[in-house]
Amino acid sequence: MSDELQRITAIDDPYLLLREVTKRLADAQQEVTELARLRRRVVQDLHAQGLSYAQIAEKAGLSRGRIHQIRHTGPAPEGAFLGAGAVTVVTPLRWDSEKKRPVVAMADMNSGKRLEELAKSYGLDVSSGHVQVSGEIDLNRDGLVVVCGPGMSQAMKDLYAQDPVLGWKHPEGEPWALVDRRTGTAYHAGADIEPRRPHDVGYLGRLPRPDGKGSVLAIAGIHTAGSLGVVHLLTSDLNTLWGQVGERHFSTLVSVEYAPETDEPQSVELLCPLYLHDEEATA
Repeated sequence: MSDELQRITAIDDPYLLLREVTKRLADAQQEVTELARLRRRVVQDLHAQGLSYAQIAEKAGLSRGRIHQIRHTGPAPEGAFLGAGAVTVVTPLRWDSEKKRPVVAMADMNSGKRLEELAKSYGLDVSSGHVQVSGEIDLNRDGLVVVCGPGMSQAMKDLYAQDPVLGWKHPEGEPWALVDRRTGTAYHAGADIEPRRPHDVGYLGRLPRPDGKGSVLAIAGIHTAGSLGVVHLLTSDLNTLWGQVGERHFSTLVSVEYAPETDEPQSVELLCPLYLHDEEATA
């Protein structure tokens, strides 16, 4: 019996015991899920290196059938792109002057819900939260996926400022743009330049938390259609993204053609490479 289990079983208060057992079961289930994800990832990595399932089984002391089962069952490794165990999907609140209360824009709501569904499909526990109208948000939490640009939150603006390659630009009196410092190219939304067209640019990156104890997955568009486009990319091609960046800090820009009536993405593609920040720091 583990020390933790001994501690719990020694609790006399039945209500406290019930709370502690419930919490421990939830934590244990998260741990089981992540261990299963790690086990499947190891088998996939070894197989990708050229080892047969029979060779992996022999070296691991397991049956070939068990290795084959591990390879094809359980949570997929690429779910770790979003987080480990549990994630919190955060969208921004905006002040509605007519309703006199904070609201979430429809496109942001759709982005948040689709991210939640994506995370659940990979066996992750999911909760939701909001960037306050004031821009306030606690970024020093595990498993954060934040859909919010720099114009709505100083905390997010500071987070984006850590990116060594891509940045946000907003000259006074001009619309927002995203800039690739490597090439010097500035990207604008189609709604902000002539001739106007239903096109937006989205940002996707994993950036260091302010406290340096983890990372935040940050998503934003110049307009809300850009965020939806980034989410579409994640839901359709997460395996490829995971294969190229893993859990490292990175960033990229996404071109989004969308339906003007709904903001729904019609076509999505990368505008620049997936920049790995540790490599940029040594370049």
